[in-house]
Amino acid sequence: MTEIKGAIYPDLEGKSVLITGGGSGIGESIVHHFARQKAKVAFIDINAEASKKVVADCAAKGWTVHFEHCDLTDIAALKDSIAKARKVIGPVSVLVNNAAHDQRHKMEDVTPEYWDDRFAVNIKHQFFCAQAVIEDMKAANHGVILNFGSTSWMVGQGGMAAYTAAKSAVLGFTRSLARDFGQFNIRCMAIAPGWIMTERQISLWLTPESEKELMTRQCLKRKLVPADLAKVTVFLASEEASACTNQQYVVDGGWI
Repeated sequence: MTEIKGAIYPDLEGKSVLITGGGSGIGESIVHHFARQKAKVAFIDINAEASKKVVADCAAKGWTVHFEHCDLTDIAALKDSIAKARKVIGPVSVLVNNAAHDQRHKMEDVTPEYWDDRFAVNIKHQFFCAQAVIEDMKAANHGVILNFGSTSWMVGQGGMAAYTAAKSAVLGFTRSLARDFGQFNIRCMAIAPGWIMTERQISLWLTPESEKELMTRQCLKRKLVPADLAKVTVFLASEEASACTNQQYVVDGGWI
């Protein structure tokens, strides 16, 4: 993890932050950025080895973060992990629903079971995470829920229809939460990343041809990295964004 830079938001110090998919990629960067704010951070991930490294990397910087190992598609296990995390960090003030998996698939090969699995991986857990922490936020009359979507459905990307269907649903889900819980001063927003250069994306999808297309279509002629998303996430969670809710924020370098 490179040196983390950016603004410090004093109101985030001591806030209890729960992050899904914090063991790698964008989620890992989000964990580091909230820990730098001196928030009380817990994250959930299925990859124990990678997640323990995130905990160790944070400890080396003097930050304490808590990790819960869980398969997010197992809702009973997810609820148990959230309950365990709450015992460590306290009632949740900020929820970051980051976990997802953009596996490619041909329409002809999709079974009902695979379709359900893609929705379980990419949106179902977002609902049940929010459900698990909403009473904390209502009791505090304050909270932030940030749901990660994707620009893939906005640009009309093919080759993963179940994924793009699930990610387009994130916006509708988010706006419903914002409407229902705004009366409790709970802000709910969606964040839609463009093509972010995580290790996974680089190893699986980045080719000279795709990089050329990226540089052609993006307004900004540079690769976007996980920190670009983490900085926006931290800002939206802070009181600097206290009037922001019920919206989707696109972080894609100007592709769409």
